[in-house]
Amino acid sequence: MYGLTVIIIGAGIGGLTAGIALQQAGYSVQIFEKTQQLRPAGAGISLWSNGIKVLNRLGLGDQVAEIGGLMNRMEYRTHRDELLNGVPLQSLVEQVGQRPYPVARTDLQQMLLEAVGKEQVTLGATCVGVQQDEKSATAYFADGTTATGDLVIAADGIRSTIRDYVVGGSVTPRYAGYVNWNGLVEADLSFQDQNTWVIYVGEGKRASWMPVGGDRFYFFFGTRMPQGRNLYPDDLRQELGYYFQGWASPVQRLIQNLDPSQTNRLEIADLDPLDCWVRGRVVLLGDAAHASTPTLGQGGCQAMEDVEMLCRCLVTTNLSVEDALQRYEMARNARTASLTLKARNRTDTIYNKDPAQTQAWYEQLKQEKPEDVINAIAKIILGGPLG
Repeated sequence: MYGLTVIIIGAGIGGLTAGIALQQAGYSVQIFEKTQQLRPAGAGISLWSNGIKVLNRLGLGDQVAEIGGLMNRMEYRTHRDELLNGVPLQSLVEQVGQRPYPVARTDLQQMLLEAVGKEQVTLGATCVGVQQDEKSATAYFADGTTATGDLVIAADGIRSTIRDYVVGGSVTPRYAGYVNWNGLVEADLSFQDQNTWVIYVGEGKRASWMPVGGDRFYFFFGTRMPQGRNLYPDDLRQELGYYFQGWASPVQRLIQNLDPSQTNRLEIADLDPLDCWVRGRVVLLGDAAHASTPTLGQGGCQAMEDVEMLCRCLVTTNLSVEDALQRYEMARNARTASLTLKARNRTDTIYNKDPAQTQAWYEQLKQEKPEDVINAIAKIILGGPLG
């Protein structure tokens, strides 16, 4: 289809990537973001090879390699610092045909914003609803303005304001049962190999860091916790010290060296898989359609895969916008539902929902062969639209 005008709600990873791809397809794109300043939720993101392949196709491969970390190895360690498993990643790169790149979210968002063009993004535009007819779809904003196009893409995240309209009912995110703290630290601390992603596990908790660009680590901590609980609301470092008391010295150094004012504290949620992503000329993309817990590291990658498939469906049909969107939904629904549930199960295992299952996982880590880990990651990556 030619000459479409596309309205995108949300300027996160999915919305900006969609804007780039659809511009390159020859479409007119307008992106609307409710915040006054682009501030991504979370400090970093692991972009596995399936997401990087989408960026490569958009001509952004060199840029993402520049801002990404050189991650050559994964290590699982006990909270007492005993090595459980070490996995060199070169065989993964050879198997799937692309290196993964952990990146700082701010760097990624800035890269995408420059590629789509800042003039295409309107900030401070809170979408409050959509309407459509046989020929167009219109987004309505809190300030009384509107934007009309051939289709509206809802890339407005897990708490999407458009999703209820699309599915025809109320959808509430599900609390996943744990809290995640994350941020960035300089890579000059006395950690292990600076090209290694280290994951400490024990007591149904995690502490981890991975390399990103600019000689930094992206770090995260996680522990099971009732929703709304916060023992030390005014002292994040004290809270981490409480939950990770007695953990290995590198974890303690990380807690002491992080900047509490630049550390996020997030109650993690996901969505039950949705049957419907499309209503006429209005379509869901990314977390608005299939938000998952971050335990597979596939959230951003799946939004990028959505973009690849949505663009493919639009440019390869001359039937109608509605037909293209339905084809997109059929192509993406089963894969994202499977990965969402896989991430949910992994979350429960990591964070002690069933302590016996968590302990069994620790034992499995001791026995698991590196090639089995690589093959499991490769299977996820190669299941995407770019192989």
